[in-house]
Amino acid sequence: MKPRILIFDLDDTLYPASSGVWEAIGERIDLFIHQKLGLPHEDVEPFRKNLFRTYGTTLRGLYLQYHIDPAEYLAFVHDIPLEHYLQPNPELRTLLKVLPYPKVIFTNADKNHANRVLTRLGLEGCFTQIIDIWDMLPSCKPFPEAFQTLLQRLQNPDPSACLFIDDLPANLHTARRLGFWTVHVGENGHPHQGHFHIRHIEDLPYVLAQGSLFEDEWG
Repeated sequence: MKPRILIFDLDDTLYPASSGVWEAIGERIDLFIHQKLGLPHEDVEPFRKNLFRTYGTTLRGLYLQYHIDPAEYLAFVHDIPLEHYLQPNPELRTLLKVLPYPKVIFTNADKNHANRVLTRLGLEGCFTQIIDIWDMLPSCKPFPEAFQTLLQRLQNPDPSACLFIDDLPANLHTARRLGFWTVHVGENGHPHQGHFHIRHIEDLPYVLAQGSLFEDEWG
């Protein structure tokens, strides 16, 4: 079965990881933890990394272990000037508009952040649906329950009808194990967990042009 739905991660996928967006968000996460939990600055980074490894996202760990209000957290950590990091991408807009597939955002952020990013990139109207952290809680990517929520929101297509595009190996690993076709996006593609690797999101047509590969039982 060839893919007929394109599912995109948001951050570090629709724009390069080198943009600085995630570094800025990371600084806000560290500040939130310092202010909310009172951890010394030098203890915040290892604490955050442990939450991320254990719970999939820092938010999920704070939510489950410390009963942090997700709305408060999301509003605080995404309060960055996106115009300092992202520019409109008319090439990507044209590409998305001509690809003859429904296109969905699947993100561990919230819709407010997703819409801000899409507006800044000039990609308004390119996606039929945004499935965000509020749809997934108390789960999140990379856990299988999050992908089950995704499929339910898409009216339960066969996973093999879905092409999942993400920058994080853990997310790609779960998707592939569940039967999705997968594309890893990033400058460094080795090793990666996807069926395919592209350096930039604008290279996606090269994957879709390899339609015969989707019929093979490889990987």
